[in-house]
Amino acid sequence: MFLSIVFQFILTVGFSHQLQSAIRLKTSQAEENSLRVGGDGVFKIALFADLHFGEDAWTDWGPKQDVNSVKVMSTVLDHETPDFVVYLGDVITANNIPIANASLYWDQAISPTRARGIPWASVFGNHDDASFEWPMEWFSAPGIPLVHCPGTNSSYSTKETCSFRGTQRIELMKKEIEDNSLSFSRNGPKGLWPSISNYVLQVASSTDPESKVVIMYFLDSGGGSYPEVISKAQAEWFQRKSQEINPDSRIPEVIFWHIPSKAYKEVAPWFGVHKPCVGSINREHVAAQEAEFGIMDILVKRSSVKAVFVGHNHGLDWCCPYRKLWLCFARHTGYGGYGNWARGARIVEIIEQPFSIKSWIRMENGDVYSEVLLSS
Repeated sequence: MFLSIVFQFILTVGFSHQLQSAIRLKTSQAEENSLRVGGDGVFKIALFADLHFGEDAWTDWGPKQDVNSVKVMSTVLDHETPDFVVYLGDVITANNIPIANASLYWDQAISPTRARGIPWASVFGNHDDASFEWPMEWFSAPGIPLVHCPGTNSSYSTKETCSFRGTQRIELMKKEIEDNSLSFSRNGPKGLWPSISNYVLQVASSTDPESKVVIMYFLDSGGGSYPEVISKAQAEWFQRKSQEINPDSRIPEVIFWHIPSKAYKEVAPWFGVHKPCVGSINREHVAAQEAEFGIMDILVKRSSVKAVFVGHNHGLDWCCPYRKLWLCFARHTGYGGYGNWARGARIVEIIEQPFSIKSWIRMENGDVYSEVLLSS
């Protein structure tokens, strides 16, 4: 019953007739594969990290958390009215989803952004295509546990059956791209490993589409069906791609992936957040990637790289300087996942003239914290 309620909620949020006109207005932008600074000279990005849709999907608690997560995103989007949204990994908790088509939960997670006609892009986290983990409580009761499948009135295909196989990264990305004209997500080159969400998006000037204001790079930091790393192949791909499109490092660059690199452990503040770091919570140790294969060495040598943004650690939301760039955590956005800290989202504001990058945290109650200038 609770799943049918969830899917009815998806339909209500995602397909409101009132909001469809807004979606159509921005569809051409995505189809042209172009992003531009607005007429006010500002390009604002909202980062939604660690939503964990589908967590404890067989309980009453799980679907309620998904509804709460939608409320957080809706609050942020309505306060900030961003030009773009980045889904920064762990969009779903696939190891808690007992159906084959986990993209149903992915679709629910992107529904607040899509309903407002805002384009977005996504990268993968360690939970997005993790294999199903049998809940211990299922073994405490006699007999075979009842598995709830979506009802026939949902968008779930009747040809599918309940399955514990899970949904791989490539399937999730394929479904997102094919079903959403506002998605700027990309699969990335087939030769890379981890191989899915590695791509580049360029933001053009408000006055000249040929002039680029900022370049955004998205990397798959593994986890789930991969080791938690950014591989040497990915690092070399970034180096080649950045040299190709920004050879003189004239255009500022920002980077997005999910699991923090080991460099985050080097700059992590002790006992709260203190200068030169800026943030409001520092409640756990950095859970870094398993190994380092050169990506940070490449980034610090490029004067154009201004900041790296990650999720993964729910109890951290700080930005700290690392050599000539900034390392930033997002804010835990979803009600799925561990931690009882208040939810919110990191906002990144890029101003065209004079160029600057500012960031702050917008909380679920509307408050704003921890503004920091990342372009100095």
